Amino acid sequence: MSITPHPILFFDGVCGLCNKSVDFVIFRDKRQQFQFAPLQSEAAASLLDSNDVQNLNTLILKTESGLFRRSSAVVRILWYLGGFWAFLGALLWIIPLPLRNLGYRAVSVSRYSLFGKKESCRIPTPSERARFLD
Repeated sequence: MSITPHPILFFDGVCGLCNKSVDFVIFRDKRQQFQFAPLQSEAAASLLDSNDVQNLNTLILKTESGLFRRSSAVVRILWYLGGFWAFLGALLWIIPLPLRNLGYRAVSVSRYSLFGKKESCRIPTPSERARFLD
């Protein structure tokens, strides 16, 4: 299992909220440091263990220093984005992990009913294509 020098954001490819989150990161990632892969992809199957791939409720960030799930992934994504977002991530980091993950789970269990579910995984635009793993 090789690690790319770029952080990889694994997300539920059919989740409306997850897709909006990917759009949020792409728009703010001015250094284009992130790569992306749906949890339903071959890339996820080859880079993550099967428990992570099967748990579509979990946003996963893979970096050179390890795997981060749920709210810890969100915090680290914000840190990577820098500026105001890094400050917001630092504020979130102050909240104890069990409380952060409780909030994360509350949103994740109702994400399809609140934000919709797509028929298929997100298709990257031509300009985004190089940042998405197959």
